[in-house]
Amino acid sequence: MVTQFAMDLFNDPFFIGFNRDLARLNTAHKINSQSYPPYDLLKLDEDTYRLSLAIAGFTKEDINVSVDNGTLIIKGEIVEVTDAEIVHKGIAGRKFVRSFALGEYMEVTGAEMQDGLLHVHVVRLVPEGKKPKTIKIK
Repeated sequence: MVTQFAMDLFNDPFFIGFNRDLARLNTAHKINSQSYPPYDLLKLDEDTYRLSLAIAGFTKEDINVSVDNGTLIIKGEIVEVTDAEIVHKGIAGRKFVRSFALGEYMEVTGAEMQDGLLHVHVVRLVPEGKKPKTIKIK
């Protein structure tokens, strides 16, 4: 959770416009305080990440991946229709929502399911005008 110190720091007049970003991060953290489904976050290189969620038993149709206002949101819900009597239900298939705050210029470039894992690919795509440049001295 975002501490009161951080809230006070970013309310300082030096940080113009950061209060909305801090509120967004705080909201994403509160929503994400659950532990299901478990996930791994791998940094593949300086600008490429892969988020993997363990979602065994879910199909592509059961999962929704979206980005809203700089937040990656992953929702899952299995709708089971069966006439069989369930004697024991031990495989997790409960409804979930996981959210992750994306940094500046971070873009979700794709998602795929493989072997019970959902892999979400996130890349930092810095616009050419925002990349560091060297100024030639005349």
